[in-house]
Amino acid sequence: MTPEKVVLAYSGGLDTSVAIRWLQEQGYDVVAVTMDVGQPGNLEETRAKAERLGAKAYVLDVREEFAEEFLVPALRANALYEGQYPLSTALTRPLIGKHLVAVARKESARAVAHGCTGKGNDQVRFDLCTTALAPDLKVIAPARVWNMTREQSVAYAAEHGVPVPVKNGSPYSTDENLWGRSVECGILEDPAIEPPEEAYAWTTAPAEAPGDPAYANILFEEGRPVGLNGKRLPLVSLIMTLNRLAGQHGVGRIDHVESRVVGIKSREVYECPAAVVLTKAHQALEAMVLPRDVLDFKRTVEARYANLIYDGLWFTPLRESLDAFVASTQERVSGEVSVKLFKGSATVVGRTSPNSLYQNALATYGRGDVFRQDMAEGFIYVWGLPARTWTAVGEKAAPKLVKAAKRTN
Repeated sequence: MTPEKVVLAYSGGLDTSVAIRWLQEQGYDVVAVTMDVGQPGNLEETRAKAERLGAKAYVLDVREEFAEEFLVPALRANALYEGQYPLSTALTRPLIGKHLVAVARKESARAVAHGCTGKGNDQVRFDLCTTALAPDLKVIAPARVWNMTREQSVAYAAEHGVPVPVKNGSPYSTDENLWGRSVECGILEDPAIEPPEEAYAWTTAPAEAPGDPAYANILFEEGRPVGLNGKRLPLVSLIMTLNRLAGQHGVGRIDHVESRVVGIKSREVYECPAAVVLTKAHQALEAMVLPRDVLDFKRTVEARYANLIYDGLWFTPLRESLDAFVASTQERVSGEVSVKLFKGSATVVGRTSPNSLYQNALATYGRGDVFRQDMAEGFIYVWGLPARTWTAVGEKAAPKLVKAAKRTN
């Protein structure tokens, strides 16, 4: 009897390597899929490791797709979970889930698998991606079943011929991609303790950053970044270049106690230099070209959009509908924004746009002012009419209310 196939999201680390052998012991023929989303490491070595463990292996370069189809919509929506986290890890999960399903169809697999534990967010995201795209596929999460500690996983690996990654001495669990780096575990689990410098890898300590500021001049076209410091760049290259530039100046550190989908609070440390700079620049450009009512309503949409990504609901009608609204707001979001990078801060210091609603002749208090100040009194009268009427009616009603209260008593 031919064994049933399962497609595993494979990182090459301890847990997913042990998962290959564990799934094989359950009678599955394992297909390992590794995706390049901008993380470090030699992915061909990852492929070779999976094959040595007896799995068929795919390595897919999805960096451009990640940038264009996931990061651009998130940036246009200024997506920051709980107002802080640019969703770097969360945004990779629907992309990975999409390709897991595609490979499962190609390989005629009956199930997909991932290495997530039962207390994190990623299990929710992977499971929901599969449910939305291929409800007929079974989802297997070995780490939710075997319930092994790290020490037990290492022992299992030794017993079953699974190569254990060389221990680098780091107590932290990390995840990296184009949009950012997340760090957790170890001393970071105590939210009262300042993260030690060893937890950071992408950013210089602000106190040790250069004494002279740098400037990131970002060109946008319809809400999409297309150039940096006078040079047009492919989006992946632009993000990588800005990660290095802003990171050198200590920009992009985020220390956040966040609300996980499963209901627990978790202290997370992030490094997201490019995401922080691009989001601030994009917000500044929007403030210049969009009317106040659009900006106000869009902020409501942005918060919902960020929650939707975090909660694993990318492949839903709501996300598609919100994308349509956000896309319509970006038609005039073109121009250039200058961001000053200095010792951990990213400050917007200039912006220009052919679609700017800022008109100097209306804003100036100097010569050339064309604003008709004599019209202000009439405007204020009409603007304040509801409040004036409310108060007047209340004064008339007060005596009647007092008398009614006395009769009741």
